[in-house]
Amino acid sequence: MKSLFFLCSTLLLSVATYLFFPCMANAAVSIDGTRIVYPAKASEITIKMMNKGNSPSLMQIWIDRGNPETQPQNSDAPFVITPPIVRIDPKNGQSIRLMFTGEKVPQDRETLFWFNALEIPPVSAEQDKSSLQIAVRSRLKLFYRPAGLAGDAASAPNLVKWQIIPTAKGGYTLRGQNPTPYYVTYSKLNLQSGGQHYDLGNGMIAPLSSEEFSIKGMQSHSKQSQLIYRPMSDYGVGAENKTTVQ
Repeated sequence: MKSLFFLCSTLLLSVATYLFFPCMANAAVSIDGTRIVYPAKASEITIKMMNKGNSPSLMQIWIDRGNPETQPQNSDAPFVITPPIVRIDPKNGQSIRLMFTGEKVPQDRETLFWFNALEIPPVSAEQDKSSLQIAVRSRLKLFYRPAGLAGDAASAPNLVKWQIIPTAKGGYTLRGQNPTPYYVTYSKLNLQSGGQHYDLGNGMIAPLSSEEFSIKGMQSHSKQSQLIYRPMSDYGVGAENKTTVQ
C-alpha cells in the first residue's frame, strides 16, 4: 500500500510539469462508450481502453462525486479501481475493473458519479526536457443504477414534460420536469416557437427533478411550440425526436 501511495504521489507531482487539458481532442487512448452504467446487482464492471497512438501512454484513473477539481488522492467515491495506474502500449488495450464498495445511496433513483482517465504521454529522448507536455483528461458520467427502478432508462427522455416559463426580467426559460428515476441527457435541444428556432445546446436533468434552460432572444412564445431533441442512451446518441411544449 505504501508503494502504491508513493507511485500515485510521484505521478501527481510529475503531472504538474505538464499542460493539462480536460478533453480528448489530442488523446491517443480512447474509452469504449460515452457513459458508464453500474447496475446494482453487478459485483464489478469492466471499462475497456484502447491506445490508438504510436507511443505508450501512462493512465491514471479515479472517480469523483461531481467536483471536477477532485484529485485522485482526495477522491472518496465508493468504488475500488483496478488498476488505478496503468501503462498501455501502442495499438494495445487495457481493461479497468470497477467494484462498488456498498456505500448507502438512494435506492429510488440513479446516483451520478464521474469517471476520470488522465493520459500522460511519454517524453522521448530527443525532446527538450524543458519543452511543454500535455496531459489529457477524459471525464465520463458514471451512473449507479439500483435494481427494480420503475420503467427503463431508454424511455426516460421521452417522458420529460416541457414548459416555457416567463422570467422576472422579461425573458423566458424552458423547464424540463423529469418524473423518472433515471438521469436524462440530451445532445441536442432545439425549440421551435412562433416561427422561430432557438438552439438550447445540450443538457441533463436529474431523476425526479426539474431543470431550466435559458431561451436567448425569445420575446413571446406560441402555444404550438415544439421541442426537437436528441437523447443519449446507455449505448450512445439516440434518434432525433420531438414533443409538444406547454
